[in-house]
Amino acid sequence: MSDRPRIIYKLVTRGEWEAARAGGIFAGSEVDRRDGFIHFSTAAQVAETARRYFAGVPSLLLVAVDADMLAALPSLALDAASASNAAETGQLRFEASRGGELFPHLYAPLPFAAVISETDIPLGPDGVPLIPEDLAS
Repeated sequence: MSDRPRIIYKLVTRGEWEAARAGGIFAGSEVDRRDGFIHFSTAAQVAETARRYFAGVPSLLLVAVDADMLAALPSLALDAASASNAAETGQLRFEASRGGELFPHLYAPLPFAAVISETDIPLGPDGVPLIPEDLAS
């Protein structure tokens, strides 16, 4: 769909990301695995996501991901329950979440080939992650 962003973003701790790289697969953070999908944000959503869920969390990375590549993934779900859901509607879905906004959710492991960039995110003096303002969408 043309109104969907080409690039989406994942906030993750450096430790989680490095462990995933070493293991060859990113199946999501603990919260992602609990929810049955990997949470992403659009460029317009990521600063609020950082403020709400990552304040005070050190060693953050902002991972930019090619959403078009994820939308073309074959059916490889994170678990059996999400497999039937994802097979019906695709691996990358934009679903209503915070305030009814549509957030990107990936119902499959994240292939590293879809990663565009990884950016260290420092914390501001108030502990809120400082997200760059010029993110691509």
